[in-house]
Amino acid sequence: MGTAVVTTSADVAGIDELRVSFRRGDRDLHALRGVSLTIRRGEILGLVGESGSGKSVLGYSLLGLLPRGAQVYGGVRVAGIDMVHGSAPALDRVRRLDLGAVFQDPMTSLNPTMRIGAQVIEAAGSETEARRLLAAVGIPEPERRMRSYPHELSGGLRQRVMIAMAIAGEPELIVADEPTTALDVTVQAQVLALLLRIRDELGCGILMITHDLGVAAQISDRLAVLYAGRIAEIGPTTEVLAAPAHPYTRGLLRSRLTLTTRTDRPLAAMPGEVPSPAAPLPGCAFAPRCAHTGEQCSTSPPDPVPIAPERSSACILSPDALEESDPEVPGDNTTAPTEHPGAEGAITLRDITKTFTVRGMRRHTSLQALRRVSLTVGRGESVALVGESGCGKSTLLRVIAGLERPSGGTVDLADGQRPQMVFQDAGASLTPWMPVGELISERLRGSRLSRAERADRVEQALRRVGLTPEIATARARQLSGGQRQRVSLARATVVPPSVLLCDEPTSALDVSLAASVINLIGELRRSLDMSVVFVTHDLAVARVVADRIAVMYLGRIVEIGTADTILDDPAHPYTRALISSIPDPSHPPASPEGEPASPLSPPPGCAFHPRCPIAVSTCRDEELDVRLEGMPGRSHQVACIQTKVS
Repeated sequence: MGTAVVTTSADVAGIDELRVSFRRGDRDLHALRGVSLTIRRGEILGLVGESGSGKSVLGYSLLGLLPRGAQVYGGVRVAGIDMVHGSAPALDRVRRLDLGAVFQDPMTSLNPTMRIGAQVIEAAGSETEARRLLAAVGIPEPERRMRSYPHELSGGLRQRVMIAMAIAGEPELIVADEPTTALDVTVQAQVLALLLRIRDELGCGILMITHDLGVAAQISDRLAVLYAGRIAEIGPTTEVLAAPAHPYTRGLLRSRLTLTTRTDRPLAAMPGEVPSPAAPLPGCAFAPRCAHTGEQCSTSPPDPVPIAPERSSACILSPDALEESDPEVPGDNTTAPTEHPGAEGAITLRDITKTFTVRGMRRHTSLQALRRVSLTVGRGESVALVGESGCGKSTLLRVIAGLERPSGGTVDLADGQRPQMVFQDAGASLTPWMPVGELISERLRGSRLSRAERADRVEQALRRVGLTPEIATARARQLSGGQRQRVSLARATVVPPSVLLCDEPTSALDVSLAASVINLIGELRRSLDMSVVFVTHDLAVARVVADRIAVMYLGRIVEIGTADTILDDPAHPYTRALISSIPDPSHPPASPEGEPASPLSPPPGCAFHPRCPIAVSTCRDEELDVRLEGMPGRSHQVACIQTKVS
């Protein structure tokens, strides 16, 4: 028999002292180490924490989808059903009628060989109901979309399909596991608004699993902070964020970037990483990373202590004591933009176009990824490229790197040096069977250095990115995500490049790891006197890494200027829409209507006019260029008829 879970009529789910472990070889991996919480009807419970904290395992426990062989102790009940020890028919019934699930990547949940309509009908029971559900989640032209395959929809539309399937049975509980992580900020705002509306209309409970505190602050009523398989803190979201009671919560909040994050000092990254699930944790799991740790913290794990109505924290110190003893962030500047980037251009792009041929069954079509892009990046300058997926950011970066040949225009690099590139998925860009030392040493081939000299250069590169020389013998799969990204940076800079190209290098990292990588890129930029082109969809990241920000939409730069100017005084309606979409607990999610036009058939005139709230008839006929001849210095330029900037 499972442990009894104490719930009330207001609770849709209850978890009591849940422990989950997995056997790997001769070791037990402890994913959850004693978690207790409830989820109420009509509430959104945010579950936050770094990768490896056990968030997804908790979600799968509620869904009754833990893998065979998992060792489970404690109790999990959903709609009165025991999800640990219940019979297979009972679990199937509760999943069908009382549970809905929305996962991070819809493509792993949707069948790529089936049309959308057939998959939604399976959940909805009829074609009419499937059409109604697709319309209910805001999918335009639902009848036409039902005939589409998953790959023919955008990421935002695929996620809406998943939400439609999740609410088909009007569930009591929806488990949403990082449903916005892979989405642009504008689409993220739409999905968050949709989840709020569904909660209000159905009165269901929602478990919102996310590593983004901004998303949690925007959508959740209560917040549970999970660390190393234990609840560090839980309480009403506004109270937890206003006065965090656990050092880990405080560290997450300090690490999070916002549009108001100071750029005159290093970002506040927490030291260390989440402990291995195989490691014994005799005391507080956070103690090795905590600035407030004492002798008692290493001997026994602290129990959650009530600190206010509906609030508890698993820390021996009171919130007031934590506030008084918080360490100060050092004042040295490693992330702030440079005051005077070099006047000479390190990169000069003139009228770059890039067209891909998309091969269909009956005919081939042209996809215009870049349309007359001109840009100059000065020596030592950092420029961020921002915009939604499909706007051409990564294609432009690959053109600069020489990985794609432009269809038109010219790319001029100072001194003929080839830039080095750091990719979003460091694991995929590192050869899995080669030791780290060999991966880095590859770039030294042909340098006429002796083996000892190459080994010394590899060690220097590793130390420069904050890794020990012992890492040289490890393989990529043995490293954490943050370590893999540091190895990528060591590899890119072992021969110091004049230009470093960064393609979303922090988007897959937790907030603290992202902060440490951003600090590192700033340090490398200054110590090696590099120019940086940084692709990101996160405007808060762009603000701390860049001197200037170039906003791209459908293959064009629509606005460019200093980071402060773009974010404090945006001139283009699209830039304003991106900024208003950033999660903010002070106002509801906002995003432009509709989705970006297809690069297969861009609209005439200004490509943004179908979504623009200030568009006039002229916008359908005329498209302005942002043309940057030579080094533009600090000019602010915008491609908008309504808001021209000199």
